[in-house]
Amino acid sequence: MLIGSAVAEYLRYCAVERQLSAHSVQAYAADLNDFRRFLKDDRSVGLITNLDFGAYLASLLEHRKLSISTVRRRFACLRTFFRRVTLLGYAGDPFQGWRLELPRRKRLPRCLSRPEVLSVLSKLAPRHVAISSSSEPVLIAVRLMIATGVRVGELCKIIVTDVTPDGANVRIRGKGSRDRHVYVSDPDLRSELVQLLVLRARNGTQAGHLFLNRRNLPMKPQSVRIVLRRYSDASESKRRITPHMLRHTAATLLIERGVDIRFVQKLLGHSSISTTEIYTHVSDEALRTCLERADVLRNLAA
Repeated sequence: MLIGSAVAEYLRYCAVERQLSAHSVQAYAADLNDFRRFLKDDRSVGLITNLDFGAYLASLLEHRKLSISTVRRRFACLRTFFRRVTLLGYAGDPFQGWRLELPRRKRLPRCLSRPEVLSVLSKLAPRHVAISSSSEPVLIAVRLMIATGVRVGELCKIIVTDVTPDGANVRIRGKGSRDRHVYVSDPDLRSELVQLLVLRARNGTQAGHLFLNRRNLPMKPQSVRIVLRRYSDASESKRRITPHMLRHTAATLLIERGVDIRFVQKLLGHSSISTTEIYTHVSDEALRTCLERADVLRNLAA
């Protein structure tokens, strides 16, 4: 099979059988097509060897000067692609006997500080306001992301029937067809969700998406990004805030409050706890508070 056909089959497999998000499929397509362009010909997958991988690696690092994290992602995509190709019997696995040995840089998630969270909530999501226009659902969406750590793509997929009538429980359709439930403990946010449910029932859209845009169409992740970008531009710090920062912030705040990491893992929908463990390294505020409480020098004579 030619690599072009194999890539098309793999992307279909990811979209249809694995039920990956459109964003994930697009990312895989970009990585695989980059490798195809490097090969310069639509050769058979059976003719691709680890020598091609070595040349591709040199091109990415030495000529194109891509970051190590990007290179690692490209090769992770290639590995899963050729695993599928091998499983279908189109070719042997060219990764057999070849390993990518690059240092793994652990990046700390970018989170908001407590003052920044309070500022975002006060500017974007004023409380005790009746939901009467199409703007407030975006504000509720931001509050829900900070409270539960849901991904922006997951948030936009929530339908009315995913929310319990009291607004305390929301079903989330996660990555890789892994559904989970998140729980809303804040009474004001629960009340806002209930108001939103009432509004959808009044408008006859109780069977559709929970979050709608101004045209009464399902809200897109870009809508949330635009709202956060406007806040970033208007804030004094000018720090760019993204939807995924809200997810990182939710996880960090929960860890700082002493929530068991296994509960945080389940809330975020991580398949491996190692993914969640990175948040144990970013709780600088909790570390500072703990050290102030200990104050070693002051307590030497105690």
